[in-house]
Amino acid sequence: MKSDAGASLRLYLVRHGETAQNVEMRYLGLGDEPLNERGRSQARRLAEAFERIPLRLVVSSPLGRAADTAAAIGAGAGVEVRSDPRLAEGSFGSWEGLTRGEVQDLGPEDAALLERWEADAAAAPPGGESILGVQRRVVGLADELAGEFPGGGVALVSHVGPIKALVAAVLGIPLPVSRRLFLDPGTITVLEWGARPLLRLFNSHAHLGWTSARWMR
Repeated sequence: MKSDAGASLRLYLVRHGETAQNVEMRYLGLGDEPLNERGRSQARRLAEAFERIPLRLVVSSPLGRAADTAAAIGAGAGVEVRSDPRLAEGSFGSWEGLTRGEVQDLGPEDAALLERWEADAAAAPPGGESILGVQRRVVGLADELAGEFPGGGVALVSHVGPIKALVAAVLGIPLPVSRRLFLDPGTITVLEWGARPLLRLFNSHAHLGWTSARWMR
């Protein structure tokens, strides 16, 4: 994060709507799974919420579940939607589509790497990307947008990894600590990105209804 920034950029971090593999708590990285029925409903609710929020731009991960969510938000807010690969989820490599338990069952090597990956930000799944790598690319994007839209508001429609990486950067916490933060699909997190970074809101599902969050089911 650039320390010499002027007016802060307000970032609305949106996790895409729900997909089938989200329900099963599977590692869905670069797999391009579409929104399910609940996910499409969440996208519509997000669009309604952003009709009342001043935005300059919507930037989206190119993966379909995020792009479809972003398209709804952009239509609701009446602003341009820009695709940027830096907002894509981190790759889980050979663990794509598996649950944590299934990775543990692959054998002792994968189980040991899983524990290391959860504790070491520089570790990565076999053939995948580390959360440190994810953070570097999304911080670079946020810095660019802060220069382009100082004092403005931009929605970033992305995934668990990139959103947690930005939150960790704002809070100044080690990346592995962000694993203690839970993000529901279709939720909104709000950051002030600049010389005085601030977390204003995290995992808000007010627009979806109080009892709609997965942790309440």
